[in-house]
Parts: sequence; C-alpha cells; structure tokens
Amino acid sequence: MREMVELSSLDLRYEGHRLRDDAREARLLASIAERGIEEPLQGVDRSVARFLLDGFKRCRSAKKLGIDCVPYVSLGEEEATGILNLMRASTGKGLNILEQARFVVDLVSIHGMSMAEVAQTLSRSKGWVSMRRRLLDEMSPAIREILFRGAFPVYSYMYTLRPFMRMNTPRRQEIERFVQVVAGQRLSVRDIELLAQGYFRGPASLREAIEGDKLSWSLDQLKHVPEDREGCNGVERGFLRDLELLRKSMQRVMARCHDPRLGSPAFLAQANLLSGGLLSTLAPFCERMKELHDRSGSA
Repeated sequence: MREMVELSSLDLRYEGHRLRDDAREARLLASIAERGIEEPLQGVDRSVARFLLDGFKRCRSAKKLGIDCVPYVSLGEEEATGILNLMRASTGKGLNILEQARFVVDLVSIHGMSMAEVAQTLSRSKGWVSMRRRLLDEMSPAIREILFRGAFPVYSYMYTLRPFMRMNTPRRQEIERFVQVVAGQRLSVRDIELLAQGYFRGPASLREAIEGDKLSWSLDQLKHVPEDREGCNGVERGFLRDLELLRKSMQRVMARCHDPRLGSPAFLAQANLLSGGLLSTLAPFCERMKELHDRSGSA
C-alpha cells in the first residue's frame, strides 16, 4: 500500500547495491522539481527502520530539493523477501545485471538461501543465478567500485572486456588498469571498444600511450586504420572480412552462452555437437592466429 513517509526514516544501507547514473539523475531531478515524485520508493519495513531497496536517485533528488516526505511502498517485512519481490518486479527493466548479481550474492551468502531456492523463487534457471554470483567473484574491488559509481559503462565491461578475461589473453590486473585509465572520461561505447582492441591486441607503444592517459592521440591512431582495405588485393580483402566477421561472431557467442533461454533438448543436442567440433579445432586455430599476428606485427 502506498503511503507518505519521512525521508529521514529511510535506512540507505543498500545504496551501494545500485548503480549511479549522474546524467539520468540530473534529468530526474529536473522532473521532480517540476512534477514531484510520481513513482513511489520501495523498501523493507523492519522493526528498527525502513531499509530502502529502490528509489535512491529519487531519494537524493528529494534531499537536494528540500522535500521531507516521499511516497513509499513496502515490499515486505524481511530483507530476503523484499529483495526477491524487487527482483521479480524488475524483470526486463529496473535492475541492471550487476545489481541483480549483488542481490543474488546477498541472498546466498547473508540470508542463507541456496542457489536452487533463489532460482525457483525467481522462476529462473540455476545457470542464471550461478552466472550472476560468479560475476562479482571475478571482479576486483577496484573495478566493482568504478562500475557501481557509474564511471565506466557496464555494457563495455560485459561485452568488450570480459571476453578478453575468458580467453585468458590478459591478466585481470591489466583489465583493472585499463578500466582505471578509461573510467570517468565520458567516452562512447565505440571509443572504449577501439581503445580496448588497441590496449590488449595492439603494439606495446599503443598500450603505453593509453596507460599514459594519451587517450585522444590513441583514438586518433586507431580511427585512422583504413576501413576500405585500400592497397589489398581481392584475396586479402576477403580474408580481412572473414577475420572481422569471426571476431564479431566470437564476441556475440561468448556473450550469449549463459542465456537462460537456450535450454531446449533440441538446442542442447545440436549445441553439444557443434561446440565439440569447435573445441577440436581450437588449438590449431589459436596457433594459426598467433602466427598471423606475429607475422603481421613485424611487417
């Protein structure tokens, strides 16, 4: 039931579980200044306090505008129940994958739920829960802090950097260093992808330039790589197209491997055959790619 509560009565201990987005919060502040808080905040009503779970941007905006009372809806009287209710209500919107991961870790490690119980309550697969629990485990505290304060795009971490980690090409410390250098620079997702390709796959001089905070110069160098393959013969242009399509396909497949919708018996049978065939060619493929990379790098 919706009610009006005093802002000072809200316990903000879960604020660190939600991602910051300063641009979105600025737009929200302007909207609240004009129309007030239209969507109620949500939390858990414990005997000691109300623990806020959703609505931290609205809460901070209300404080800036001097609003003392805000609309509020209770999600339950127990923290685990409230978290599960929030996650169920946020299916498809609201909670980012990292926010889901942080709540999943709490449910398992603090509230004593098994991954099977979490999956069943949320009507999700065990793989869905397991992937989110592992997500924070593989992330250093420094990267976690940068992502949750909104200084580095979550999309870029998930789909540009994590594939490098899974391929064991760079060490985790290198990914952390890259995130620290690029964080807070207000770069587009495309620019971050270009810099990552240069940092992890380019020459040592380019990596040194990126680590030296010469991001504009590095992007200029990377953007001047010709896209029209001028100077290549027909066979070379075709091979370059194959390499580009292969890179995109690999990133797409790696990103979708944990998709909970991929689980029908027909799919699993065919996926097992195809993945087995791919794994059998992995070693010679990597050897050929390394030879090509070394040969092209010395040209």
